[in-house]
Amino acid sequence: MFKYFVITVICLFSSLGSWAQELQCEVVVNSDMVQISDRRVFVELRNAIANFLNNRRWTNEVYRPEERINCRLVITIREAPQVGTYTAIAQIVSSRPVYGTGYETLLMSIADQSWAFDYTEAQPLQFSENTYTSRLASLLSFYAYLIIGSDRDSFSRLGGTPLYDRALQVQTNVASQGLGDPSWLSSGEQRNRYYLLNNLQNPQMEGYRQAIYLYYRQGMDIFIQQPDKARTNILAAIRAIQQVAQIRPGSAVLRSFFDTKSDEIVSVFRGAQPAEKQAVVEILSQIDPTNVSKYQSIMQR
Repeated sequence: MFKYFVITVICLFSSLGSWAQELQCEVVVNSDMVQISDRRVFVELRNAIANFLNNRRWTNEVYRPEERINCRLVITIREAPQVGTYTAIAQIVSSRPVYGTGYETLLMSIADQSWAFDYTEAQPLQFSENTYTSRLASLLSFYAYLIIGSDRDSFSRLGGTPLYDRALQVQTNVASQGLGDPSWLSSGEQRNRYYLLNNLQNPQMEGYRQAIYLYYRQGMDIFIQQPDKARTNILAAIRAIQQVAQIRPGSAVLRSFFDTKSDEIVSVFRGAQPAEKQAVVEILSQIDPTNVSKYQSIMQR
């Protein structure tokens, strides 16, 4: 009897070992722009960030190793005004697999121009969901929740809502410190972290999040088996985004969407019927004029 109990316990722990955290994030720290004699601190920084993002359970959901969200964080250090204090640009990119293919479709690509944080070598990164711990932990946890939330939105309608609520708690914790950092505040520029999250939680923007589900789950995920139906659904998603753009032109999430998806949209619709091509080019030229020349290439044979 004892032998069977031991076997059961071993099997249980083996099963638990097959579960994983949510993120599989590659971290790059580029310090070429700053002059510091001992550059080991940047190796330690990279390792600390990777451990913080990849070894933490961000939700109560169970993820298998193959279900982890692929993402990449590139931090380019711009200045080190004093020992342990840095300003940087961060590029946050995440993707998800398309069903039935080996293709990874981009979910998020954000260039955050206003990363300011403190770090000293061998400093542990602490995080508490309900209290402020540090500027770096706040930045990392905020984007961790946004990455997981955008992934959830792509698999289920409005599935990312609980994650965006947690990101809001991070933002609230930072604001409570009175740091005066405009990148977290409504007084900052229109594409900062405050507006990015505000867009995702604003009821006026709900149509955008519905469109994300339509684009990915009912568009990209069926493209190999049903390309015509997939294009129809993706065009419907773009029309829904057009309606949101008419209400909230220039919104942070809309700009991020087109920065991320414009090339993929062009590839998807190059094989469409002429009328569908014309429709998507007209809509996209109106709501994303920055990439109009790119969209016009859809009409080329």
